[in-house]
Amino acid sequence: MSDIDVLIIGAGHNGLTCAAYLAMSGLCVKVVERRSVVGGAAVTQEFHPGFRNSVAAYTVSLLNPQIASDLKLAEHGLRIVERKAQNFIPAPDGSYLLTGEGRTQQSVAKLSARDAERIGAFSHELEVIADVLRDFVLRSPPNVVQGFGLGAISEAINALGTAKILNALTIEQQRVLLDLFTCSAGEMLDDVFEHDLVKALFGFDAVVGNYASPYAAGSAYVMLHHAFGEVNGKKGVWGHAIGGMGAITQAMAAAARSHGVQIELDNGVREVLVENDKVVGVILDNGESIRAKYVASNVNPKLLYTRLMPADALPKPFLDRIRNWRNGSGTFRMNVALNALPSFTTLPGNGDHLSAGIIIAPSLDYMDRAWLDAKQHGWSRQPIVEVLIPSTLDDSLSPLGQHVASLFCQHVAPTLPNGASWDDHRNEVADLMIKTVDDYAPGFAASVIGRQALSPLDLERDFGLLGGDIFHGALSLNQLFSARPMLGHADYRGPLKGLYHCGSGAHPGGGVTGAPGHNAAKAILRDHRALFG
Repeated sequence: MSDIDVLIIGAGHNGLTCAAYLAMSGLCVKVVERRSVVGGAAVTQEFHPGFRNSVAAYTVSLLNPQIASDLKLAEHGLRIVERKAQNFIPAPDGSYLLTGEGRTQQSVAKLSARDAERIGAFSHELEVIADVLRDFVLRSPPNVVQGFGLGAISEAINALGTAKILNALTIEQQRVLLDLFTCSAGEMLDDVFEHDLVKALFGFDAVVGNYASPYAAGSAYVMLHHAFGEVNGKKGVWGHAIGGMGAITQAMAAAARSHGVQIELDNGVREVLVENDKVVGVILDNGESIRAKYVASNVNPKLLYTRLMPADALPKPFLDRIRNWRNGSGTFRMNVALNALPSFTTLPGNGDHLSAGIIIAPSLDYMDRAWLDAKQHGWSRQPIVEVLIPSTLDDSLSPLGQHVASLFCQHVAPTLPNGASWDDHRNEVADLMIKTVDDYAPGFAASVIGRQALSPLDLERDFGLLGGDIFHGALSLNQLFSARPMLGHADYRGPLKGLYHCGSGAHPGGGVTGAPGHNAAKAILRDHRALFG
């Protein structure tokens, strides 16, 4: 038996978080990573000579502050700055919405006096519910177990703790919470607001990474999921990591290494080793076998169980269900090098709005049509695009006087119809995304001097995001909380002894949070102490 206590598959941010907590508790931990750099989808790379950007994950808010504190990420070089404005939504008719501290109310009032009266109460309601649900982020959800024994008693106590947290909500807030878990965002927003741009402000959060219409049941939860965040102690705020998203994972790797974690790059896992219904290690791509007391997986659950494990080692009901684990974010990611800042028709010239999340999706109907079009055609001919220009906040990313922009684009089909390949249509769709921005900011296309385009297929090949799914599995009701990745395995433990889930396919799901890694580490440590004291 190796002297390695825990072998972690994947050096993404959750794997690094899990490794750091385990090593801080005295365990011997090794992380193995297929790529040549740590960070998974949270990496910063040069994509055009002199221009660096966050390649996949592109903005900060959901990173858990407790984890950042425990891992001392600031001491390891992480610095996060707030956007000068939060969101900017231009409309074809020349109107716009600009949000942020001291801006939102006035901007909404120009569009609708009624909405200006209501937005404060609606935002506060979301914040109160998000505040309560934050208490669930760093704890295991109640797990469904069969029979009666110590496990059932433990989960009953956990369920009582869950009920106690929810009791902090009034009965009316609990009703709203039920709506948020089951209703569509469009339905809720149509009931509250009248102006398209105000609805679009919240509706965009309901479709980020969610291959669905804002009128799809359950999309309201995705909207709520994005309300959990905070930056530098300010809730609901979005920010930028100086040096890009890779600065987060580089700090995490430094924290892990400072406690003795070994991180091996350029050597992924070919197969998980199973002996006598117990996971005992892995075989790497180079043929090397590594044995460990425990193995924690930071990869998509479907990828783990259908590609890395022998099928005959798994219970058939489990394997049948995980094969149907739903993936697909409808996401097309671009990074572009610019020789000038864009100037938007609705708000020309430079300004704080260029540091915001610039959302090109002026109505819920626009978002709905984008999804329907993608389902039929393979991609929307009028896509949803969020533009972020991080070089307005971080001049280390590009040469002086030039800029980089992230384009987070939806909707595109994870798999194109009629057997078409994304490799044959990547550039065509990339041209469309740039033209879409150019329609709102004439001259943008001419300012692009370099670009990187990542289709869903590229996201899968490069980062292991099946179907391009940025969340490692859709945030639908049957894949959330006690059902993530499925009922009976919400406690971060797999169906075989010694196997754990530490990635975004476990509760609380996607985003650069670190929470699944933290929670999986707690489960491993509990089991280790039960066995070894």
